[in-house]
Amino acid sequence: MSEQADAERGHAILTPSAGRVPRVVLRADLLPAFSAASLISLVGLPLGWIWAQLAPAQRMRVVTRDHQLVPLTAESWHRFDDLAIFLLLGLVAGLLVGVVVWLLRARRGPVMLVGAVLGSLLGAWLAMRMGLAFAEARFALPSTLRLGQVVERAPVLESGWVLLAQPLTTAFAYGTLAAWNARDDLGRRLG
Repeated sequence: MSEQADAERGHAILTPSAGRVPRVVLRADLLPAFSAASLISLVGLPLGWIWAQLAPAQRMRVVTRDHQLVPLTAESWHRFDDLAIFLLLGLVAGLLVGVVVWLLRARRGPVMLVGAVLGSLLGAWLAMRMGLAFAEARFALPSTLRLGQVVERAPVLESGWVLLAQPLTTAFAYGTLAAWNARDDLGRRLG
């Protein structure tokens, strides 16, 4: 008797519900997705400032009279450090953005995901531009250079590919949370 009840319950779980299948809400989610993208892009300002404070300057020596700069021994590694610090900041920001956007239960779905990813991409670009500007202001070269003088050059980002860390991590975090959710509507009705 209990086997029969278990079979009926298992069958009830596998059958599709007779109700309406939830559809993607596009028009109602466009304005919230645009608002989220705008707000997320502003995360780039503090992210750029944090990078400019953390990224190490490259110490260089003036070797010719026309002010040609050559890095000191082992200082050229700081070019990688600058890139790695920006990459790690982008990964952390992308993870936080993905989780926070997922917590907006009433607006979950692909439209909000696209808004979050585009906002993260714009935020990463803004972080790169503002971070370089903040770093240039922090490590400005002196107006007069003399032969043999050691100066600090501002950190640089030598690859534009680092911009993809934040939006890809946002998409990964949001997608992982969506895959983990067992509801067809991603829990929108519960919000």
